[in-house]
Amino acid sequence: MWAPGLGELVIIFVIVLTLFGGGKLAGVGKSLGQAISEFKSAVNEDKKEISAEKKEDTSGE
Repeated sequence: MWAPGLGELVIIFVIVLTLFGGGKLAGVGKSLGQAISEFKSAVNEDKKEISAEKKEDTSGE
C-alpha cells in the first residue's frame, strides 16, 4: 500500500496552505479535530451499547 513520504507531505501542505491561507488553516484544523473527537465518542458509545446488549443476551439465556 502506498504511504506518502516527506516530499509528498510537503507538497500537500503547500497546496492546502495556498488554497486556504494561513488564517483559515487554523480554523480548518480545529474543525477537523472536533469532527474526529465527535466520531471517536460516537464509536465508543456504540461499543458500550453493543457490550451491554451482549451482556443482556448472555445473562438472559
